[in-house]
Amino acid sequence: MEYKPELTTQQILCCSCGTTIPPNPTNMCINCIRNQVDITEGIPKHATICFCRNCERYLQPPMLWVACQLESRELLALCLKKLKGLNKVRLVDAGFIWTEPHSKRIKLKLTIQKEVFTSTILQQIFEVEFVVSHQQCDDCAKVMAQNTWKAMVQVRQKVDHKRTFLYLEQLIIKHSAHKDTINIKECKDGLDFYYASRSHALKMVEFLSAITPLKSKASEQLISTDIHSGTSNYKFSYSIELVPVCKDDLLCLPPKIAKAMGNISPLVICYRIGNSIHAMDVNSLSVAEISTQTYWRTPFHALASVKQMVEYYVLDVEPCGPVRGKYVLADIQVARAQDVGKNDTTYFARSHLGGILNPGDSVMGYDIASSNFNNDAFDGLHRGSLPDVILIKKSYPAHRKRTKGRNWELRQLNKEEEDMAPRKQDQERIEQDYEMFLRDLEEDPELRSTVNLYKSDKVKKEADHAMESDSEFDDDEGFPEIQLDELLDNLKLDDGPDNEYDSDLQDQGEDMMMD
Repeated sequence: MEYKPELTTQQILCCSCGTTIPPNPTNMCINCIRNQVDITEGIPKHATICFCRNCERYLQPPMLWVACQLESRELLALCLKKLKGLNKVRLVDAGFIWTEPHSKRIKLKLTIQKEVFTSTILQQIFEVEFVVSHQQCDDCAKVMAQNTWKAMVQVRQKVDHKRTFLYLEQLIIKHSAHKDTINIKECKDGLDFYYASRSHALKMVEFLSAITPLKSKASEQLISTDIHSGTSNYKFSYSIELVPVCKDDLLCLPPKIAKAMGNISPLVICYRIGNSIHAMDVNSLSVAEISTQTYWRTPFHALASVKQMVEYYVLDVEPCGPVRGKYVLADIQVARAQDVGKNDTTYFARSHLGGILNPGDSVMGYDIASSNFNNDAFDGLHRGSLPDVILIKKSYPAHRKRTKGRNWELRQLNKEEEDMAPRKQDQERIEQDYEMFLRDLEEDPELRSTVNLYKSDKVKKEADHAMESDSEFDDDEGFPEIQLDELLDNLKLDDGPDNEYDSDLQDQGEDMMMD
């Protein structure tokens, strides 16, 4: 039988406390080593981290502000960079210890290793507490202070209504083009957008040029200069002038432009505004696209706007052939709505609305026969060849008389009002323009598809009364009602102590149809 000797581990006594331990280079037990050597020495156990409450970003020294969520990898990396002694040890593990969000404390649990003696590595777990200190970042400080903008975009349109800017406001909201603005100020003929960076202002200019014809002009003002380093501080201004032509306006093209557009009839209507002006001759359904460069080379104003339209009553509709998309050419007999029952005066008009008009409908149009226009291009036309009436769009008078509130609403930009409050008549005109814009959204599904509509949280006063009022506009057959699936939820943040979400959310086209 083969002899197998037993292997026994030699034991020694700790040189400090006398505890029996396996042999090691230090001849000390782990507890004695920890008592004599602290590997966390030089690593701060308490630190401060700066947080901006406005933009919810943390300061990463020296001057960088980064956005981090609580207990995220980014915030963990930011906290570890604040601990200077970690480069002398080996970091094994790091994690968050849960704290109340309102406690303004962030706790980390760290596991580190370090070689304390020859071939002796000690591992230790400890906690580090960060105090969240509130500090305003430079960007938010500029927003809060006045006259700290670096670039400004001034948008103007010389027309007698605000509907263009109402629609432009919805496009800006839908595409979040205003996210970099530090202030928006409402002026008499437009809006002023203020930015902390020139690049943000240039982005707004590019956005506007993509959705509407405009003319821009840039200028700069020297604020200060450093003769030693050769650096200068400027303020930049961009003046934007929108074309004074809107959707459904009556136009009289200058002869030069009419010839360049394939000898189209000078008397046309504007049926759409994109990054160019789209005009149509209602007598032949001929269309022309007037580019931004062509317009500003020979600028012209609208002959009449939607405020000058007259309501007519359709007596007869007779299609006469040509069709272009949704437009059908037809001969239509109409009478002024105010003359119905008073006289027998009727008018014959050739119109592009033959596909949607029926006898008994109401339609809005321009009264050419009894109007006096102060326009050189119009005075050069042969009066005998001009139509008496030019029809523009179908009208829904019964629907306009409804008394119940709308089940949808629009969002608005947070604008700074003018220093002087508008006069009473100006305020009434602004309210009238807003109401007309809402009606256009209701009556035009194509226009409605380019903006965001939101569910209204207004309580309907009387459901029974609303049902009765609905029966009053049953005569408006074909009215393009706004369906519930077209509305977005409207999210609002309550300012109360619980910060609950009250309602819903928002967001806000391609071709700009200014009314």
